[in-house]
Amino acid sequence: MANDDQGAGMNMSGGGGGGMMNSPVTIMMQIQMSFYWGKEAIVLFSGWPGEKLSMYVLCLVFIFLLAAALEILHLTSHGKPAVASSIRLNVNQAVIHGLRMGMAYLLMLAVMSFNAGVLIAAVLGHAFGFYFAKARTVAATGGIPANILVL
Repeated sequence: MANDDQGAGMNMSGGGGGGMMNSPVTIMMQIQMSFYWGKEAIVLFSGWPGEKLSMYVLCLVFIFLLAAALEILHLTSHGKPAVASSIRLNVNQAVIHGLRMGMAYLLMLAVMSFNAGVLIAAVLGHAFGFYFAKARTVAATGGIPANILVL
């Protein structure tokens, strides 16, 4: 009787235990570790974009826009430093920096899906964002800024 009380609820082997090795819920996931082509990708979230071509195209558009927005935020946040530093200005800059870093990590995780289409969308988005932000700078200043490489 005493032996039954000591072992109650402690059975870690067999069907009733809570051991990780015996759990029927253990899921084996295989992650692609080299670049590949195809619409069957898992980007950022499990099951997204799925197997539909339209969802894959939406995923690529999202990655493109995320990369472009990240580049625009990066280039426009490096404007002239304010003469008078205020707490509100510092808080605004910190919020923009935090937003930019969050977007950068999301983009990094998307590219780590090793899907070549996602990589190309990210690179093209960065290039477009850089071009757009620099074109705005040129239009605003009326000339070519000193930090643009002219070929």
